[in-house]
Amino acid sequence: MHATEETLWSLALYGLAVLSLVALMLGLSYALGQQRRSRATDEPFESGIVSVGSGRLRLSVAYFVVAILFVIFDLEVVFLYAWAAAFDAVGLAGFVEALIFILVLLAALAYLWREGALDWGPRQRSLERTERER
Repeated sequence: MHATEETLWSLALYGLAVLSLVALMLGLSYALGQQRRSRATDEPFESGIVSVGSGRLRLSVAYFVVAILFVIFDLEVVFLYAWAAAFDAVGLAGFVEALIFILVLLAALAYLWREGALDWGPRQRSLERTERER
């Protein structure tokens, strides 16, 4: 048997074990779970208190912009941490690549800042500033 065939069989066996475990957990949850239903247990968050009102909140678009910026700069930190760990191995070429990466991200941040995507104030102020610049 070749090494690739052995690897595929191992992977198939692992996948079968995972699916069996998932089926077992779902089956046990159904069999051992509470069968009574009440208004409080049908709520998405069961704390024994019947919730009042809607759980849907309207969030500002600025919240999502900040979330996206966090993800972008969080990934930058992960990339730079890996680069710092291998600093001796990558040498000057790795330093230049990391510098280009940082400069591209800073250019994107400067563009967003200039366009007003980071303004938390009312939209009217951003529109007035845009009109003054024209």
